[in-house]
Amino acid sequence: MSAGRGLQGAAWAAGVGGSLAAAYLGLVTGAVPVDVGVGRRVRPLGPQALDIAAPRETVFDVVARPYLGRTPRAMREKLSVLERGSDLVLAEHYTPIAGGRLRAVTVETVRFTRPERIDFRLVRGPVPHVTESFVLNETAAETTRLVYEGQMGTDGWRAGQWWGAAVAARWEAAVAASLASVKAEAERRVTARPVR
Repeated sequence: MSAGRGLQGAAWAAGVGGSLAAAYLGLVTGAVPVDVGVGRRVRPLGPQALDIAAPRETVFDVVARPYLGRTPRAMREKLSVLERGSDLVLAEHYTPIAGGRLRAVTVETVRFTRPERIDFRLVRGPVPHVTESFVLNETAAETTRLVYEGQMGTDGWRAGQWWGAAVAARWEAAVAASLASVKAEAERRVTARPVR
């Protein structure tokens, strides 16, 4: 009789453990978003600022082109535009996690206000609320300062706050990598321009 109870207990523990693992994977990858609206805590994202040796229009175009135009083949592992308008898109963003074995998927609206601003709003992801912006200011001739700022909200009081801190660290690292890529491409375009 006790052996049967032991097997039932082990099966129950395995079921609970499997359910928790599946819930965690669903949450991390954005497949199972949690938005209960209870115990919401909001934290800032950024600011991150970057000076780019390129005109503001060039920087804006580097950010906007994969969304508003054809997404380059090299970016298809990171981005898929689901719906495209003239100044607003709905896009999926992909971020590798767990050493590249998994990928987090976020769905965001991206609004373009040429040439000074790009706004992102999370629709689905590992947290219930994210808003972000890229603000572009000309600081000198042929120089643009790109400032990234945003906010992230999580539900569940302290547990949500802990989760938000974990997600924010990866989120901001992904943004920093994107900004570095924007800087490199904008500056490459400027140096590739023919001299008049």
